[in-house]
Amino acid sequence: MLFLLPAYLSENTPVSHFSPILKEYIMQTDYFFVENEKTARKVIKFFAPDKKQSDLKLFVLDKYTENADIKEAQDRMLNGQDFGLLSEAGLPCIADPGNLVVKWCHEKNIRVIPFSGPSSIILALISSGFNGQEFTFNGYLPIDKTEKKKQILNLESTLQKTGYSQIFMETPYRNNVLFEDLCKFLSPNTKLCIAANIDDPEHEFIKTLAIKDWQKKKPELHKIPAVFVLGK
Repeated sequence: MLFLLPAYLSENTPVSHFSPILKEYIMQTDYFFVENEKTARKVIKFFAPDKKQSDLKLFVLDKYTENADIKEAQDRMLNGQDFGLLSEAGLPCIADPGNLVVKWCHEKNIRVIPFSGPSSIILALISSGFNGQEFTFNGYLPIDKTEKKKQILNLESTLQKTGYSQIFMETPYRNNVLFEDLCKFLSPNTKLCIAANIDDPEHEFIKTLAIKDWQKKKPELHKIPAVFVLGK
């Protein structure tokens, strides 16, 4: 079996916010696919502090991974070994490369078991006040300035034509630059939701304003995990 296990969005989130069954399934196996080994060990300790870290067998599954890179793990699964799949934050396979092994499991008739947990993308959307019936997650915007401007204007145009909420992210250390570009390129009346430090009891920041109002109220987003949503 492959267990799709949620990770916390903030280390300050109380463990009581998660189902106790997560610990049970983490204790059931020592084998995990992980995007980042250091983060995965912290998440496993968060849910199951009494689990021996030295027993863990972690297989890196990131955006560069191909099936050939995790053949040893796949062979173990074919021989009956249970595995867990952990994202760096939130749910596996959403803005996360874990779908590679999930797809393979379906092809090999290996049972996939998902568990509920936080998704920064969905939490940002439902907190925005925007259309939650029709929306698009666009991933990360281009780094190149010209391409980024083109994408921002395309997202705004799509929003105006379709009404679909437009969700996107940025690497935290580039958040402030992205915010400045949004204020520069978007129309004054276009509405933007910024959802930062989601699920952090002390530092969570979620606010929806028109661009003309954001221009008067610049938030500090440097190195802070954030999701951006354009909507009506």
